[in-house]
Amino acid sequence: MLIAILAFPRFQLLDVAGPADVFVEAARQLGRPGAYQVQVIGTEEGMLKSSSGLRLAVDATVATHRGAIDTLLVAGSPNIEDMASDVPLQDWLRRQSHSVRRYGSVCTGAFVLAATGLLDGKRVATHWNSAARLAAAYPGTCVEADAIYVQDGKLFTSAGVTAGMDLALAMVEEDHGRDLALRVARELVMFLKRPGGQSQFSAHLAAQTSERSNVRALQDHVLANLKDDLSVPVLASKAGMSERSFARIFRAETGTTPAEFVENARIDAARRLAEESDWPAKRLADAVGYANVDGFRRAFGRRLGVSLVEYRKRFAR
Repeated sequence: MLIAILAFPRFQLLDVAGPADVFVEAARQLGRPGAYQVQVIGTEEGMLKSSSGLRLAVDATVATHRGAIDTLLVAGSPNIEDMASDVPLQDWLRRQSHSVRRYGSVCTGAFVLAATGLLDGKRVATHWNSAARLAAAYPGTCVEADAIYVQDGKLFTSAGVTAGMDLALAMVEEDHGRDLALRVARELVMFLKRPGGQSQFSAHLAAQTSERSNVRALQDHVLANLKDDLSVPVLASKAGMSERSFARIFRAETGTTPAEFVENARIDAARRLAEESDWPAKRLADAVGYANVDGFRRAFGRRLGVSLVEYRKRFAR
């Protein structure tokens, strides 16, 4: 079956190469090279220059490609808005969406599909740093900001860059079952199903997003003093604000509540400690400010989508 990956100037190279390697490895594991044939379809002929500067030769263009496509994926780009306004490309994608078995996007490629209307009323994923922008630009979509990938009918969309490999692996499993997908995952040294979502890495990155220096300073205080009382009344007092104003401004600046940020920070610290030590759950809980180990375990599972025991099996050194 033909896997076509749409690329254009300044495309993200790994958005193309990652899924391609998954499909090619699946065909190798099956012993049938023709089980998956990957082609790069460009918006122009010749060599396309990626965002990293490396070049890739296209197999065909949207104007010259002939033949049936089984699966069509759209790569992402740092300059994705340039392609999202390409009307002829939108028309081509709409036509293809009717004939292909499945279609989708990797990373910010979702913006190109959204511009066609193909994401209206659909659940979708994109890079965590672009999720809010996609939701605002295309309110008819249901953006799942933390998802690694999302399937909604014949539509498949993934989070940023390497998540395109997770998406391709899910397609392999859909086509040929779990055993083949597991063999491919092992060969490529990746998870069959990655634990947790995009938000699991990391609270320190989230603390860099606020534009108000007093909010950033408070986030830094939280990160440096996880064992302290970090309740809203205490944090609001430290910020010199009323609790109501503090909660409103914090959420407006960071996109999350103070309590959620504190929990994320504590669990982020705990997961790093869990990777680097063999401390029992009680000691981990104490180290990051949880008085109750059961509450810690629940928060860990809620934030990372996997239990502490399972996380350690997959990530501990």
